Amino acid sequence: MSKALSTTGRHTSHPNAGTHTIARLPTAKAESGYSRSTIYLRMSQGLWTKQIRLGPRCIGWPASDIAALNAARIAGKTDEEIRALVVKLEAARKSVF
Repeated sequence: MSKALSTTGRHTSHPNAGTHTIARLPTAKAESGYSRSTIYLRMSQGLWTKQIRLGPRCIGWPASDIAALNAARIAGKTDEEIRALVVKLEAARKSVF
């Protein structure tokens, strides 16, 4: 099982272990099955959530976003349904704090 970097900077054994776990690019790639370029392509198409900047050269995605997008793909959601999910997930980020 891949490891994710939590918001405390400690690795967890499961990407959804913490309340607000941040998955770095290698974890996002492993969990989604997408390459780096495909993740960025899907972001530009509105089919993947935008990354969160953790520092000047460090980004990640909420592990819950990755899990929700994977579940939508597995459920056979259309691109339009996934775009709506992306909008919903990004809006939910703003309401957390």
